[in-house]
Amino acid sequence: MFSRAALLTAQRPLSLVASRSAAAAAAQPASGAVERRQRPEHPGKVRLGFIPEEWFQFFYNKTGVTGPYTFGVGLITYLCSKEIYVMEHEYYSGLSLGIMAIIAVKKLGPAVARWADGEIDKIEGEWKEGREAELKVLADAIEAEKKEQWRADGALLLMDAKKENIALQLEAAFRERAMNVYSEVKRRLDYQVECRHVERRLSQKHMVNWIVANVLSSISPQQEKETLNKCIGDLTALSLRVKNPA
Repeated sequence: MFSRAALLTAQRPLSLVASRSAAAAAAQPASGAVERRQRPEHPGKVRLGFIPEEWFQFFYNKTGVTGPYTFGVGLITYLCSKEIYVMEHEYYSGLSLGIMAIIAVKKLGPAVARWADGEIDKIEGEWKEGREAELKVLADAIEAEKKEQWRADGALLLMDAKKENIALQLEAAFRERAMNVYSEVKRRLDYQVECRHVERRLSQKHMVNWIVANVLSSISPQQEKETLNKCIGDLTALSLRVKNPA
């Protein structure tokens, strides 16, 4: 494994690269900075799977094309010769495991990736289906709430109609009772009028009977006989005039 000296040796090129990249970024114009801010950030290129391209460019500028490779081989030789990196049995076990891991990734990686993608798609489909079902339930709840609000508005209209119906019923009851009062008053007044008429007729009849009785009592039998004869004579004369008109 790397010691502290190896880590410090590996960190020096990183600090140099960071300082050079900061100086280059400060030297660029403002328009370039604006354009870089507008463009999305992309990861840089790497070599050998993990070494950044900037390191190779740094060594190219300093040592030429073979510089990075020479530095790598020299660094590995130095670490191994000074036994900074000890190659014990775990080293070979790790190397074997690394080779097996690379082979497994190359051979089994695509199949595992397809299976994992399928599982992810299945899980995503289930989540999407659950989300759509939840959205449908919420949409149905919203529609039900709107329908209940519409029914509540209808209930308010129904209450207004009932109030109007009750007002009409009260008006009809008032008119009916007023008509009953009118009928009762008229009936009682008619009764009083009829009573007055009966009393007047009885008074008239009693008066007529009294007058007739007094007149009859004042007439003597001789006057009655003479009046009867005179009436017979007047009727005879009247009949003669009718038979013999002038």
